[in-house]
Amino acid sequence: MRFDLRRQHRSHGSGEFAPESFARLGSNVIFEPGVLVFHPETIEIGDNVYVGHNVMLKGYYDSRFTIGDDTWIGQGCFLHSAGGIRIGRAVGIGPMVKILTSTHRDDDRDRPVLFGDLTFAPVVVNDGCDLGIGTILLPGVTIGEGAIVGAGSVVTREIPPYEVWAGTPARRLRRRTNTDDGNR
Repeated sequence: MRFDLRRQHRSHGSGEFAPESFARLGSNVIFEPGVLVFHPETIEIGDNVYVGHNVMLKGYYDSRFTIGDDTWIGQGCFLHSAGGIRIGRAVGIGPMVKILTSTHRDDDRDRPVLFGDLTFAPVVVNDGCDLGIGTILLPGVTIGEGAIVGAGSVVTREIPPYEVWAGTPARRLRRRTNTDDGNR
């Protein structure tokens, strides 16, 4: 196998940011120490949002990244929006969650996968969802309103509203119900 290794890497910058550099930054947004932000001009953050220690918000020069009001993002998360990310309102994102929106194509064996063309697909996390610690969302996934994803899950496909999923790959465990309807 012969590889073309003439590509040169380049820095993506320090991740340091100024509040005025965001496309939108709501009121009462908390950034804990160690948060890194890339391409803040493509990121919109609503009101009353918490971003935990050592989170990386990786905007992308030609996509949009939105975070809705009243959302909580735990420590050590990596959110990469090359394909676009939309996070709704009142979403809980546990520590160490990863959201990925791009992959390298692997259809040319004469080229290292690292040098393959990128494919992009947006990720949507709708209002009221909860993503457990260490969850990974792969490109193109939509999480329905009020859904719960269990800790350590890898989500490879759409999750319907108000369902609980867990595992690797994530699978349906049950549907959420109201406590007053007699079904648990």
